[in-house]
Amino acid sequence: MGAVGLLYVGAVLVVNGLMLLGRVDARAAAPLNLFVGALQVVTPTYLIIASDGDPATILAASGLYLFGFTYLYVGINLLGNLDGTGLGWFSAFVAACALVYAGLQFFYVEPRDPGFGVIWLYWAVLWGLFFLVLGLRREELTRFTGLVAVVAGLLTAAAPAFLLLTGVWAEYTGVSAVVLAVVLTASLVLPYPRLRGRPAPAVPPAAPVPDGAPEAPQGVPVARESSEHEAVRRTDTRSNG
Repeated sequence: MGAVGLLYVGAVLVVNGLMLLGRVDARAAAPLNLFVGALQVVTPTYLIIASDGDPATILAASGLYLFGFTYLYVGINLLGNLDGTGLGWFSAFVAACALVYAGLQFFYVEPRDPGFGVIWLYWAVLWGLFFLVLGLRREELTRFTGLVAVVAGLLTAAAPAFLLLTGVWAEYTGVSAVVLAVVLTASLVLPYPRLRGRPAPAVPPAAPVPDGAPEAPQGVPVARESSEHEAVRRTDTRSNG
C-alpha cells in the first residue's frame, strides 16, 4: 500500500515543481495536493492500525505523515492564498526528520535499504529548499527548487514505486543506491548556476501594472509602482491635462 501512495507522491511533486517553474497555475495545483495529502494521511493510519503493534511497520508508516501534512498544507495555502512562512518552517522540520529516516535506512532497519537512504537524503534537500524559499523568502531559489521537485517526483517517487510494485526493487537496492546517488547529485549541481536567480517579473521593471491586470503566478514577483510614485504621476497627468 505504501508503494501505491509513493506513486501519487511522484505525481504531486511533479505538479508542484512545475508550479514553481511557472508552468502550472497555483490554484490549479491545489486539488491534487489535497487528494494526495489525504491519501498520505489515511494510508499510514491504516497501516499502523493493522500492524498489531509491530515496531517495524509503525516506523515505516510514520514518515508518510510528514508528506501527507505537507501536501494538505500546500493545498490549503493555495486555495486560501495564505502566507507560506508557516509551511516553510514546517518544511524545515520535515527536512530534519528526513535526515533521521535516511540514517535509519542506512544503519538501522532490517534489511538495510541504502537506495531509500539516498532517497531520504534527497527529500531532506528538497524540503530544505522549501524552507529557504517559503520560510526565509529566498525567492532566487524558486526555479531551482521547482526543478529539484520534478526530479524528485520522477526519480525518488514514481520510478521506485513501480519497482516496488513489480518486486524488482529488493533485487537491486545496492545498484539503485549508487545510480540514484550519482544522478541525484548531478541534478543538484549541474542546473544550479543556470536556474539560480529571481524569476523574471511579469512586466518590465519600469512599467506600471494597469488596474484590473491579472496577478502573477505564485512565487513570481511583480514590479509595481510605489503608492507615492503613483500619486505623483497622477497629479502630473491632471496638471498637464
